[in-house]
Amino acid sequence: QAQLTESGGGSVETGGSLTLTCVADKLVYPYDCLAWFRQSPGEEREGLAALTPAGRITYADAFDKGRFTISRRTEDYKERVDLQMNNLKPDDDALYTCAAVLRLRSGTECRIESARYWGHGTQVTVSS
Repeated sequence: QAQLTESGGGSVETGGSLTLTCVADKLVYPYDCLAWFRQSPGEEREGLAALTPAGRITYADAFDKGRFTISRRTEDYKERVDLQMNNLKPDDDALYTCAAVLRLRSGTECRIESARYWGHGTQVTVSS
């Protein structure tokens, strides 16, 4: 089954930047979209965005296009998806988790809510 490992979390001050990386192995269609989620203390987990193998992006409402960028690449025969976050705010404080989610039959869109395999997450702490 798919294996996902996140890295890049840490503690930053408000206004700082972080780039999170998810390395995925053994992805199998149709669960070959890669998505980022986050969960803040006391809140439900929310999806941010997902990318098809070709790099087509499906955005969720929580994704701040003015501060976040997401990209996907293949390196050393593994898939990697990066979430770059700039101008971080205390509201971004959360556990960020990568997941393999469903790619729709169209091939160009991911269903973020249909996650099947999860990583363990990487913590982002933003201090004011």
